Amino acid sequence: MRDLVTRLGSRARAATPAEAAAAGDVVVVTIPVRAYRQVPAEPLRGKVVIDTLNYDPARQGSVPEIENGDTPPHLLLQAHLKDSFVVKAFSTVFFKHLPELARPAGVPDRSAVPIAGDDAAAKTVVASMIDSLGYDTYDVGPLADSRRFAPGTPAQLAYLDPDGMFTAPGRPAGVAELAALLDEVK
Repeated sequence: MRDLVTRLGSRARAATPAEAAAAGDVVVVTIPVRAYRQVPAEPLRGKVVIDTLNYDPARQGSVPEIENGDTPPHLLLQAHLKDSFVVKAFSTVFFKHLPELARPAGVPDRSAVPIAGDDAAAKTVVASMIDSLGYDTYDVGPLADSRRFAPGTPAQLAYLDPDGMFTAPGRPAGVAELAALLDEVK
């Protein structure tokens, strides 16, 4: 981590998960799903948490709660962080495409990111952050509806070139295109 912190500059520092959770007003959780229990719940109490997790047991290992049908993958982090405001976002955009697809507001090829959550104020906070990063948002509804942009759904692949998948540049996907893809999953 020292090399990464050095490359990021003087405002970056390494921290434990609990220290990072306590320091952030809005915390992004991007980990393999199987490690969700390591996300510290207490320092995240009352905070907005952005859940970027996608369940891929072949790549990341299986999670018994999901496999047994106790908790759907898209609700797992909220079940763990009962006192936090979880908003599902950024789970559809390949991380390497994030900087290349960002655009100023109002341009025709600005991409949209689907979000879902149970708290309107938390979704407003997340939408504002997403806008500042160069994306529009499309509010899918409550967290349970994030299944509409889960792995294997049309919206999950909106930004990927099917011929190059992860090696090709990302494709912009605006609000209208994203809405049409989300409507394919009811």
